[in-house]
Amino acid sequence: MTFEDFNGEYPVEKMDSVSKALEEVLSAALLQGCITVGVYEAAKSLNVDPDNVVLCILSTDDEDVKDVALQIHFTLIQAFCCENYIDILRVKSTRRLAEILGGGGGGGGGGKPGGEQMDFHCVLVTSPRSSTWKNPSLWKVNDFCQQSRDRDQWVPIINLPER
Repeated sequence: MTFEDFNGEYPVEKMDSVSKALEEVLSAALLQGCITVGVYEAAKSLNVDPDNVVLCILSTDDEDVKDVALQIHFTLIQAFCCENYIDILRVKSTRRLAEILGGGGGGGGGGKPGGEQMDFHCVLVTSPRSSTWKNPSLWKVNDFCQQSRDRDQWVPIINLPER
């Protein structure tokens, strides 16, 4: 295989399948109370119990690319996750991620009780303490992350389809 043969891209069908699986994982985790939302909240959770985290999702919109502080936080979170064998995904739409997690994404909703907007740039999915989480969608996402690492793409980027 030459460099030209490998560009890190996956077929559209595979990406659609992984995107759908990620949505299912997020919905199931939300119902079980296994979601941590926010860069600072995620950092605290990773510090306290990294073994309980099964997936880290970092999301950005086009305007976030210029936010140096956010990029530094992402770099540190990615390094920590790699060191602790936590799967990581980058998602291209913070607004869509907020919609999936019930945070709106439009003008209203998505806020904390005090009216403050939630930070959907980093989302952690944790494993419920009561039992081992046997979710086929999570296995599909974890398998995708493993295949990406095997292709030297440590933080794969996916698109969440608009609804």
